Amino acid sequence: MTAYYNEIDPYAVEWLRNLIKKGLIADGEVDTRSIVDVRPDDLAGFDQCHFFAGIGGWSLAFRMAGFPDDQPGWSASLPCQPFSVASVHPDTAAKGQADDRHLLPVFIPLVAERRPPIIFGEQVANAIKWGWLDEAFGALEDIGYACGAAIMPALAFGARHERKRISWVADARGKGWPGHQPIECLPVSAEETFSLYGDALAGAGRALDGDYSGLLPCDGLSVVLERHATKGYGNAIVPEQQAQFIRAAIG
Repeated sequence: MTAYYNEIDPYAVEWLRNLIKKGLIADGEVDTRSIVDVRPDDLAGFDQCHFFAGIGGWSLAFRMAGFPDDQPGWSASLPCQPFSVASVHPDTAAKGQADDRHLLPVFIPLVAERRPPIIFGEQVANAIKWGWLDEAFGALEDIGYACGAAIMPALAFGARHERKRISWVADARGKGWPGHQPIECLPVSAEETFSLYGDALAGAGRALDGDYSGLLPCDGLSVVLERHATKGYGNAIVPEQQAQFIRAAIG
């Protein structure tokens, strides 16, 4: 197996396993433990590792960017709740680095031990106000990674929602990175979107009706989930958005 997926949400885990079975994302193993319990040796033998994997959007983005399943690389959509403006309920309000859900300090030691050649990730733009990006890049640069980022909304890729995110990369090969460079939109038709993951989604979720006729170009994985499986919406990235960033980083 080429890929390791780490995800604790049972619903997202079900999606992952179905998507793997249907070949829509890289073949691999799903680890349902918290990242807190993951040890570096657990990651031996995997070409790609996707942390906080959600429903596998990063694996799809890798493929869309021409990044083969057996090419070593990691992804990490570290929890956004400590920094998100959407966390307004008193019990879930953003607390920044004081929040137990701030798991960057748990992730960095795994990186330091395993030394993946390249890591891609995304985070809510509001995290910059909390110093998250400085913290992440400082920790990664301390262990020899060159880092860069761009802030892009999904609507720049034809999606019908803003979904503004920090896309970031950490490269262990010493490659320089001109951060915030313009990233050209790559149109993806509704037909291509359906062919990429429509069939797998239709068989994976509990509440899908299989009707994708209303999709616009570049809608992105999250819109499909918003319509057909609300629970999965918060566990998704927009693959077209991140695929463009991956191309820019490795091109």
